[in-house]
Amino acid sequence: MKSVMRWLVIIAVLAGLGLATGRMLRGRGAAPDGVTTYQVTKAKFVRRVTAEGNLRAVKATRLTAPQNSEMGGALKIAWLAPDGTYVKKGDVVVRFDPSEPEKQLRDGQADLAAADAKLAEEGVKSKSAVRGRETDAVLAADELAQQKQFQSKDEQIFSRNQIIESQIDEGLAVAKQQHAEQAKQVEKHLSHSNAAVITVERQKAQLAISHAKSALEAMQIVAPHDGIFVLKRNWRGELPKLGQALWPGEEVGEIPLLDAMEAEVFVLEVDGTGLAEKQPAEIVIEARPDQTFTGKIRLVEKLAQPREPGSPVQYFAVVVELDKTVRDVMKPGQRVRATLVLDQEDALVVPRQAVIDHDGKNVVYKKTAKGFEAVAVELGAATSGRIVIKTGLAPGDVIALRDPTQTGAGSGSAGSGGTK
Repeated sequence: MKSVMRWLVIIAVLAGLGLATGRMLRGRGAAPDGVTTYQVTKAKFVRRVTAEGNLRAVKATRLTAPQNSEMGGALKIAWLAPDGTYVKKGDVVVRFDPSEPEKQLRDGQADLAAADAKLAEEGVKSKSAVRGRETDAVLAADELAQQKQFQSKDEQIFSRNQIIESQIDEGLAVAKQQHAEQAKQVEKHLSHSNAAVITVERQKAQLAISHAKSALEAMQIVAPHDGIFVLKRNWRGELPKLGQALWPGEEVGEIPLLDAMEAEVFVLEVDGTGLAEKQPAEIVIEARPDQTFTGKIRLVEKLAQPREPGSPVQYFAVVVELDKTVRDVMKPGQRVRATLVLDQEDALVVPRQAVIDHDGKNVVYKKTAKGFEAVAVELGAATSGRIVIKTGLAPGDVIALRDPTQTGAGSGSAGSGGTK
């Protein structure tokens, strides 16, 4: 009984294997010489590639590092609101390290205090100097008046020498009076000049203080309106972090408008052949794997770039425009998987192993009345298992699935030839 049951199981397994083999060889046949063949037919060829990326808003208010010319250089992040935080208008979302503008403010205030002290000192010194010159001028004027009043002019009373000495004394008194007046004016001008120089220094200090205060006010970024604060990822997918330096005008985040969303995904360079705008795409949000959203490619970056420093693997950035946005489901920054349909056409499609590299040319071996003949073909789009034949074959042609000129133990199986 056990023997009968064992034979029934073996017969059932062999029958199943025969059925599966028959399905696999549909469209194929075996030539009398043992070479497996395939009949060329026109079929629907669809090439799909997968990619990963993130959701983002079509429109958003960009938040950038302040472009304050007084600060100069990069700004270090001292505090960040968490990614995805709901903020209201006026809320602070980013603070920068204020050390440099605070130092500039202290220096400016010290310079202003020094200038005020110098200006006060100069005022006291100039008043004292001007008073001294005014006193000299008054004394010179009194001396001149006395000389005129008591001048020796009468020749009957004074000798000629006394008269001459009196005239000389009067001239000297006039000169002293004029010099005293000139010195007083010069002292006033010098005092004004010194005060003007110190005033310029004071104005420079005030300007430095104003710039420092302006820089301090710009040491934070506030939300211009209500919304969700989303940090800006760099080309490697990394978020900004504390201590990171940002140049003026560099984007740190955004507050998206959630009415319209799109997906930015990255396609391997080797899979990027044929990427073009308006090609269909399917998007699955990792947090909602049960839902699939459709869309079309809106933008393809011209150059592939690596996503990891020093990595030789490069990607094309692709933006997919979604057919609809579901606000309750879609949030900026969510991870997504995309399936992009790059080629979709009726074409002559053959198994990839049927195409063989022969002396630098792509050929297939077509069966004729005389046997298998090598035919040069022009290749089109391809997947890992199938490839489109643009020219060289026609529907109904029968081709070998390996190089029939090679014989050996591998006879009857697909050859090792490849495609260029």
